[in-house]
Amino acid sequence: MGLIGNLLELVFGGGRNVVRETAEVFRENAEAGAKRDAEAQERALDQLAKEFSDREKGRFDRVMDGVNRMPRPAMAFGILLLFTLSMTDPVWFASRMQGLSLVPEPLWWLLGAIVSFYFGARHQFVGQEFQRSIAQSLARVPQVVENNRALQTLATQTNGVAKTDSEQSFELGAIVASNNPALEEWRRLTKL
Repeated sequence: MGLIGNLLELVFGGGRNVVRETAEVFRENAEAGAKRDAEAQERALDQLAKEFSDREKGRFDRVMDGVNRMPRPAMAFGILLLFTLSMTDPVWFASRMQGLSLVPEPLWWLLGAIVSFYFGARHQFVGQEFQRSIAQSLARVPQVVENNRALQTLATQTNGVAKTDSEQSFELGAIVASNNPALEEWRRLTKL
């Protein structure tokens, strides 16, 4: 038992587990990995909490944060208000739109640039993607028109029925006269 005891003490003794330590070289210890992940998430949440803590910000910073959050909801609610006003008071709405029609085009371009810069390059990117998709659709129009013409020509040639080869041979068999004794007998009797 002394040799086995020494061998076991060599492998597992002294608070160490050589088998586990060797296995951890090739595969992560799941419990230790989960502990590291939890600690990293806790540190990230602490950093986020410090970033948005209002204790460190002054009154001016809080007011500016509020002002920066207002334009998008204000624009969305403004558009909904315009739709509502156009239905409730069309004359008032039409007179305001007549006023907007007098705004010079360069001023509209300036407003578009300000809105684009405010909301970032995403606005421009989405607009360019939309224009690209419209251009691709328009480029396919001649091909679609030609395909429709070919389909209409095909439909008029077949009288609206597409026939397979086997259907065509049945139809030809029905059209071609054959020697039918019963039919011949009926024709002979009806001519009397």
